[in-house]
Amino acid sequence: MALRRDYSLTGPEAERAIERGLVAAEWYHSRIPRKRMKELMQRRDAPALRDLALWLAAITGSGAIAGWLYLQGSWWALPFFLAYFVLYGSTSDARWHECGHGTAFRTAWINDLVYEVASFMVFRNATVWRWSHARHHTDTIIVGRDPEIVAMRPPHVWKVLLNFLALPNLYYGFKEMFIHSMGRLTPDQATFIPEAERPKVYLRARIYLAIYASVILLAVVFQTWLPLLYVGLPALFGGWLIMYLALTQHVGLAEDVLDHRLNTRTIYMNPLLRFLYLNMNYHVEHHMFPMVPYHNLPALHEELKADMPKAYRSTFEAYREIIATLKRQLREPGHFVKRELPPSARPFRPELHGHGFAEAG
Repeated sequence: MALRRDYSLTGPEAERAIERGLVAAEWYHSRIPRKRMKELMQRRDAPALRDLALWLAAITGSGAIAGWLYLQGSWWALPFFLAYFVLYGSTSDARWHECGHGTAFRTAWINDLVYEVASFMVFRNATVWRWSHARHHTDTIIVGRDPEIVAMRPPHVWKVLLNFLALPNLYYGFKEMFIHSMGRLTPDQATFIPEAERPKVYLRARIYLAIYASVILLAVVFQTWLPLLYVGLPALFGGWLIMYLALTQHVGLAEDVLDHRLNTRTIYMNPLLRFLYLNMNYHVEHHMFPMVPYHNLPALHEELKADMPKAYRSTFEAYREIIATLKRQLREPGHFVKRELPPSARPFRPELHGHGFAEAG
């Protein structure tokens, strides 16, 4: 049985990753003609504005109907609030993600505005997560370096399950808000947030807390849950969908490999889920070429298909694999899913990689 690894960013695994050449290393990239890649990297406002308008119409429409029915004392408010909760607590995560990359819109200020609002909606400090996600892409699933590893080995099953209720997001979101509001970072955050960016972290935390305090005050003064049902609670009650989708991205796959084909999943989804998720189901492609806008990921997938492991046919297929893998990792922490490359793919070179691949079971 493999020993439990230290997934913190300040422990011995961080030093090991540096020693083994896994930090800010050169990752494998599938070959694609330069002209075609330039076409796919083109940012456009039109598709992003269309999708933003549809999303805003859905979230404001469901919220307005829910509030009106709530004030009428009708139980029909419940399904509309449930829709609002998911649109607020889950689909805002996808908007946070894409606008954080700066690729959703061609116009920079629209990216920044949507990123700021969506970050607040999902209890994420916009500055912290800009740097956290940059590290996640630089050192994807490198133990001791990646701050966004969800399932460790052996897995804490109860923590994974709590993610579906978004409880960890709420707990750690508020905990870190209070820490940041006092002008401090967590030890892990101090390893990837530059000194010059830290005042922005503290200012945002104070603004967030002031907004939430105002919402709570409104609820108390007017003796109604309505303000909290619009701001705050939706991230708790509506975060389950993004957790269901996001847990499929990397869980159960290889650690410490410099090839996104081996530590990331691409999953086929229906058009509605792809709209809500902004095509992040094409996750191998996104990690390999993160500057390609979300609306071009299906086309990128077609370009790279011959060099990729077979895409999962559905989230159900992915979860069958994930659940079986997590159960086995409780007994054998070194076990993980070894993704098979097709004969048409360029081969994987294990000598360029590390610990994770060598212990496949």
